[in-house]
Amino acid sequence: MKISVAAILITIFLFSCGNGKKSSNDQDQTTTYYFIRHSEKDRSDSDNRNPNLNEMGQQRAASWATYFDSIDLDMVYATDYNRTQQTAAPTADSKDLAIMSYDPSAMYDEGFKAATQGKTVLVVGHSNTTPAFVNAVLGERTYEDIDDNENGMLYIVKVTNEGATATEKKIGN
Repeated sequence: MKISVAAILITIFLFSCGNGKKSSNDQDQTTTYYFIRHSEKDRSDSDNRNPNLNEMGQQRAASWATYFDSIDLDMVYATDYNRTQQTAAPTADSKDLAIMSYDPSAMYDEGFKAATQGKTVLVVGHSNTTPAFVNAVLGERTYEDIDDNENGMLYIVKVTNEGATATEKKIGN
């Protein structure tokens, strides 16, 4: 009988030591993604598959940097196209962050998930890849391609241990 009472007391002691807190490995790490499409591109040469931003696009890219001014970003990703890199540059420069490239045909793979877990990340893509990336994080097709004339859409996706949620906003004109 004495052994049973001792075992119960030891068990109670061991469970109470944790005070119900999760270990640091089990704690909820929120990952926040900000997804935007590149700013307005130069359409003067219809054969150019890798155009730069036009003047309006450069202004919008600067506006994105202002929008993200009070947001502590850890990472900035963009595809390897001039227009996405140029859209990301003012924000990355203002945060003293390098722009990392991602492959839109392999988005939200295990490597990307691991590299961004618990971080706040800006991802700059295209009218088709941005909503597709958001859908990949959500695990369901929620968003359609962005209209080709729309450059001010922002998708904010939060990923926690309970799953992913998204909000959509239109910023600027």
